[in-house]
Amino acid sequence: MLLAEDDRAIRHALERALTLEGYAVTAVADGVEALAQAHRTPPDVLLLDVMMPGIDGLQVCRVLRAEGDRTPILMLTALVETADRIAGLDAGADDYVVKPFDVEEVFARLRALLRRTSPAPATEPGPARDAQPSDRRIEGAGIRMDLQARRAWRADRELELTRTEFELLELLVRNAGIVLDHATIYDRIWGYDFGPGSKNLAVYVGYLRRKLDAPGAPQLIHTVRGVGYVLREE
Repeated sequence: MLLAEDDRAIRHALERALTLEGYAVTAVADGVEALAQAHRTPPDVLLLDVMMPGIDGLQVCRVLRAEGDRTPILMLTALVETADRIAGLDAGADDYVVKPFDVEEVFARLRALLRRTSPAPATEPGPARDAQPSDRRIEGAGIRMDLQARRAWRADRELELTRTEFELLELLVRNAGIVLDHATIYDRIWGYDFGPGSKNLAVYVGYLRRKLDAPGAPQLIHTVRGVGYVLREE
């Protein structure tokens, strides 16, 4: 794991806590060091502070994503406005934690990111079988997805999605027309329910809507107040 945090006290506390949790941690103090270390020894996951001198966490994200690096990134941010969180997601981050944070929440989000990016377990030996179209392509509410290629389209327009956005859209497409409650979505996408006070899901849904919606086309993701979300054409 690569940890980039310019606050010395927070950096040392996180490094100690993560090490005790079983992570092998390389800790650096700014974005320049983070990029150099990521290029030197690619980590399994990055934990980046947004506000760092020189190159900040958002710029680190943009550089790595522009290079095609898909390493999962968890952002640490003191910025609490939705627009600020969206900026992090737009830069290529997969998730974020708002300061001050509980270290157990950091652990939970890291576990979820690593679980989602771990290779699928090997199947039991048996006769070879070609993948069926249903194994790799799904459709619903005007959305087409190629799961193996990690590509998605609305009509003829291809969507540029982050890892989390793709998985959220896949869940909605597989359950098109069915209302999914918040707890179910958190469990399926993050593997952890962050509670009723979390804005995490709302931010991702809002950002996904911006990518799905088009002028003159109906909205696809609908909010069912007090329950959750549903993907459907109206």
